[in-house]
Amino acid sequence: MPIGAFLDALLLQAGYNAALVAVGAALLGVAAGSAGTFLFLRKRALVSDAVAHATLPGIGLAFMAMVALGGDGRNLPGLLLGSAASAVVGLLLVEWITRRTRLAEDAAIGAVLSVFFGFGIVLLTVIQTMSGGRQAGLESFLLGSTAGMLFQDAVVIAAGGALAVGAVVLLRRPMTLVAFDPGYAVASGVRVRWIDLAMMGLVMAVTVIGLKLVGLILVVALLIIPAVTARFWTDRTDRVLWIAGLLGGTAGYLGAAVSASAPQLPTGPIIVLMCFALFTVSLLFAPTRGVLAAILRHRHYRVRVHRRQGLLALARGEAILDPLTIAVLRRERLIRRDRVPTEAGVAQAAKVLRDEKRWEIARRIHWDDAVAGQYDGLTPIEAVLTRDEIAEIDRRIGGPAMVGGGA
Repeated sequence: MPIGAFLDALLLQAGYNAALVAVGAALLGVAAGSAGTFLFLRKRALVSDAVAHATLPGIGLAFMAMVALGGDGRNLPGLLLGSAASAVVGLLLVEWITRRTRLAEDAAIGAVLSVFFGFGIVLLTVIQTMSGGRQAGLESFLLGSTAGMLFQDAVVIAAGGALAVGAVVLLRRPMTLVAFDPGYAVASGVRVRWIDLAMMGLVMAVTVIGLKLVGLILVVALLIIPAVTARFWTDRTDRVLWIAGLLGGTAGYLGAAVSASAPQLPTGPIIVLMCFALFTVSLLFAPTRGVLAAILRHRHYRVRVHRRQGLLALARGEAILDPLTIAVLRRERLIRRDRVPTEAGVAQAAKVLRDEKRWEIARRIHWDDAVAGQYDGLTPIEAVLTRDEIAEIDRRIGGPAMVGGGA
């Protein structure tokens, strides 16, 4: 892939149509990421798969109907309308099976997904036998393609993405409430069933408008991966929503730019690979939930444990044999090379030993309180108890009070 061509596509200099596709893909990514967040939080990610596969029969039936009426079977708005109708039928069928039978939702999704997708493949096979059917290009709806995309097609995708983003903004509060606590939502007067249907409708809309770009097989990734990726960066729902939209938009824009600069590469898989690249970066480097952060936290925890154990050994006059404990104490200048404690080491050892005695008294005083469960040997007692409480404990222990400092 030429770097110059990629930069031109990235800066919207690769032609008007390519620029429109990039903007449409970015809007689709924002809509998919934000709408998929509610599915992820509601633990209904598989529903998006059912909706996506349920669109295929609608595409085939819409093509055949438009050809029978003498129109162009490849008209994108008509195909999208057919796929939307088919997706609605599939979605309602999943809900009906779940509500009216003893089957769990995942079983209903599996049944609808396989039957609709199989029916769609049969229809595509029949279409191939029709005159002009071989040139219909309907297979592009499986994996996505911008080859041969017309100006009005890109406008439909861009406008649909913008409308979906607007709907997410308007419905984000009730959908968030339903995703986290449906019972409280019912008590608050929210119609959970209607919000669930609206949530599924948004997913269906994103799926339908994303068929041409990403394809029905891969659009599920665009709905779910940005939301999962955003979860690495924050614990707040509103931030997950906007970060997922940003990540989805970034993946869509970059994927469209790569596809425009290297036309032999399919658009949908490239966009999904961009999503996966962002997921990998987040998995490794997110500041709180990333793998690197977890490794650093574990290392810091080990250092704290060895520091405390070493100081307790110094206070009790015990020999220190563990090499890591010795290394930690020497690095903090708490012992000399000959393992004799320094003045700072003696003071810190006395503090750690006294805190052990303080916690013993505190657990007896607060035996039925949450305070008793906060002792882990590492949390400073000053972070849990007040100065007056510590002074009272020191009075019971006897000797001068030692309020302050840290282990």
